[in-house]
Amino acid sequence: MICCLFLKASGQEVQGEFDGKKWEAPYFLDTLKGGDIERFLIPIKFAPSIQYKGVEDIRFTPGWSKKETNEYWSYAFLWYLDSIEKLDSKIIERNLIAYYNGLANINVDKGKVDVDKLVIAKASIKRRSTESLDAQTFEGTVNILDFMTLKPLSLNLLVHIKYCQAQNKTFVFYEVSPMPYADSVWKNLNQLWSNFRCTKEQR
Repeated sequence: MICCLFLKASGQEVQGEFDGKKWEAPYFLDTLKGGDIERFLIPIKFAPSIQYKGVEDIRFTPGWSKKETNEYWSYAFLWYLDSIEKLDSKIIERNLIAYYNGLANINVDKGKVDVDKLVIAKASIKRRSTESLDAQTFEGTVNILDFMTLKPLSLNLLVHIKYCQAQNKTFVFYEVSPMPYADSVWKNLNQLWSNFRCTKEQR
């Protein structure tokens, strides 16, 4: 499974008693046809400096691990946080650096990546025009090591912040792809967020 290359190597799936496959989300986040799903707890075991509590909920595209497609390394992940968290571009940059450096270190620890090939993650995030469903919207890039090719990779990101005050929750939705924003892969990632609801109740 594609997750095994990416997140399951962290051991995150056995953290506590949380079972991401059986967990019933109180919100609605659509799925990608043919894609995979992964869920685990926050604080994140491989990025302990990110001091939130909640759940990460990931949507992989069907071609996430297929280099010949425009879906390669294209996915989205939601942070469902148990409090109202104020975020800005610097905080998001710091979180992303900790997140992707943590993933890289796991692959080193597991022997999948030689330490001399390790690329230290760098992030550049800026605020953009706020989209209609968002409290704030950001865009930017993260430069990382591609764990599958062992080469540097630049990922484009859209980051959406939404507060569900009635539940005292913060939702941070990351859309990620190395493809330019005009590519068709972003349509499917954007649709996930367009269909998102704070609760599972019908609109």
